[in-house]
Amino acid sequence: MHQTKHQNQNKQHLPVLLDNVLDVLAPQSGETYLDLTAGYGGHAGAILERTGSLTTLVLVDRDENAITTLQDRFGKAADIRHQDFLSASRELAAEGQQFDLILADLGVSSPHLNEAHRGFAINQNGPLDMRMDQGQSLSAADIVNTYSVDKVAKVLREYGEEPKATAIAEAIVHHRPITTTEELAAVVAKLWPGHSRVHPATRTFQALRIAVNDELGQLQKSLPLWLKLLKPGGRLAVISFHSLEDRMVKQAFAAVSGDRYDADFRLLTKRPLTASPREIVLNPRARSAKLRAAVKIKTEREH
Repeated sequence: MHQTKHQNQNKQHLPVLLDNVLDVLAPQSGETYLDLTAGYGGHAGAILERTGSLTTLVLVDRDENAITTLQDRFGKAADIRHQDFLSASRELAAEGQQFDLILADLGVSSPHLNEAHRGFAINQNGPLDMRMDQGQSLSAADIVNTYSVDKVAKVLREYGEEPKATAIAEAIVHHRPITTTEELAAVVAKLWPGHSRVHPATRTFQALRIAVNDELGQLQKSLPLWLKLLKPGGRLAVISFHSLEDRMVKQAFAAVSGDRYDADFRLLTKRPLTASPREIVLNPRARSAKLRAAVKIKTEREH
């Protein structure tokens, strides 16, 4: 029997750490929910199903394909915003909105990795693109073909933690123009001879993707806004996929929580939650996912 397109889509876009998200957010009927990286609605759909109804449902994504799917799936039940999460967070804060539940899943969605023409995947040949928002001008091809050796090396070192950053940057500049993901992966692979479970260009691709989409800059500016967007008693969960993001989330949560008398937040995760072996089998993307969560404490301070 043939599966429907919608079933295939759902299979392709398994929401990461879904059980953990439901546990830490503990959604209740009538609460308000903000999903800052709604993607194809996997987490939002499960939260809606768990609660039966939400007073407010705001879904944000910078990818136009995701927005189309969200509109089809949720229609008028949701306030759907085609924006990056920093712009949306600033707008919602300016509107004075606050939420009981906030989720940010910082990972690249499966379609980005599965669709060769988006240029995210090492193992599928496509143009060097990597833009989450296809309306922006900067692409991976611009960085690879126009940045100086020093600037390329800086991107690889800071965003990919690549030990051979300078050598790879020199090889990239030497082989210009590089127009496809396959060409770039081959240039990098030559500098890492031998076999490895992880493709030797993984760190390079990660670094370019972070630089193209300003992922760390966006996260750093957004975290304080997310804490402000929580109602008293509200829960915030953030899923990260590499150590640079996880460190930022950990530090932001540590700065506002703890045993101090003036702490406004309490950690819901002492250490990050990770995927079960079963989930990793079903969804290999979950292998590197880490979930941290915090709750805004309801307190009346005495002076």
